Amino acid sequence: MDFEETFSEAEFSEKGEEFSELIRYTLPGYLLGLLAGIFLDSQGFQRSPLGQWLVRTLAGEGESLFEGIFSIRKRLQGAERSMAEAYGWGKLFGIAIPWMIDLFSRIAGINVYGIEGFYIPYFYALSDQIGANISGIFFLRRREGSWKAGIRQYIRHPVMLASLFVITLVPLGLLGARILGFSPTTQTFTALETIAANLCWIPPLVGWASEKYR
Repeated sequence: MDFEETFSEAEFSEKGEEFSELIRYTLPGYLLGLLAGIFLDSQGFQRSPLGQWLVRTLAGEGESLFEGIFSIRKRLQGAERSMAEAYGWGKLFGIAIPWMIDLFSRIAGINVYGIEGFYIPYFYALSDQIGANISGIFFLRRREGSWKAGIRQYIRHPVMLASLFVITLVPLGLLGARILGFSPTTQTFTALETIAANLCWIPPLVGWASEKYR
């Protein structure tokens, strides 16, 4: 084995460990969101807008806070920039977007419990994923030196493709569930809907598995 192969394996091993660290951030967000929903329901706040904001933020974006801390820690450590770090920064910057979408939807009179409100849990669950995907594209462009080369790497990168798959299919699932009659009329249902939509753990898992078995 020559030096280039040894370096490549070491690089993949390090990034695989980073992605596995990102995966561990998802479960605490799920649990906090579900516990918050159960507690608020028990206190009579089943349809509280602020309660839904808290539950959806924890269940849909809790891991983004942890992943943002991960990226900040990497910068403070002066570590070499990686896809996992770029992924974390993108998720951190996407956190506030669903708050604004939720607020303006309620101001506009959208029925957030009906079919037309299906997009609200989508953005809580995946706006950070969209941000991560965009951040990943810019990372690849910067690393490869051009948009053409960056996009070529994007369509070959398992994490980016898994991210795109999640971003595309989740809204269809949410819309289908609302059409079939599901409505987040309690905070517990709100948490469960957001958890089901929050498949942000899939791209890091794909990255971890890809690097582990490469």
